[in-house]
Amino acid sequence: MKITPYLNFAGDCRAAMTFYQSVFGGELEMTAHKDTPMAEHVPPEMQDQIMHAVLTTGDGVLFASDAPMAQANSFSGVYITVHPQTVEEAERMFDRLSEGGTVEMALEETFWAKRFGMLHDRWGVKWMFNVT
Repeated sequence: MKITPYLNFAGDCRAAMTFYQSVFGGELEMTAHKDTPMAEHVPPEMQDQIMHAVLTTGDGVLFASDAPMAQANSFSGVYITVHPQTVEEAERMFDRLSEGGTVEMALEETFWAKRFGMLHDRWGVKWMFNVT
C-alpha cells in the first residue's frame, strides 16, 4: 500500500508546488481548471487555479490542488516528513523551506538521528526532516 499526501491551497498551489520542485527536484505536472473538460462548471475566478498537481521525486509523491478558501490551508495537525540521504541535503532543503516560514525546531543532531528538525513553510505546510 502507498499513502500519498494531498495538500489543498487557497489559490497559490502553482507557486507552492513550483517552489517545492525547486527544493526537492523531480518532475512536476500541473493541470489548471481551464484545461479540463469540466472548465465550464468552474467559476471564472478559479479557471487559472490548479485542479491537480503531482510532484514525483524518486519514490516520493506529493499531490496538491487549489480549493475554495474555506477548505484550504488548514494543515494544523499534519507534518510531511522528508528523509534526505545526507546531512548536507537536509540542510539545503530545510533552509530553503524555512524561507518566509517559521522554524519550530532547528535542524540538529538528536539521539535518534544525524539531523532532525521541524518547520512551517510560507504556506503553513508543516515539514519534518529526519536523517538517520
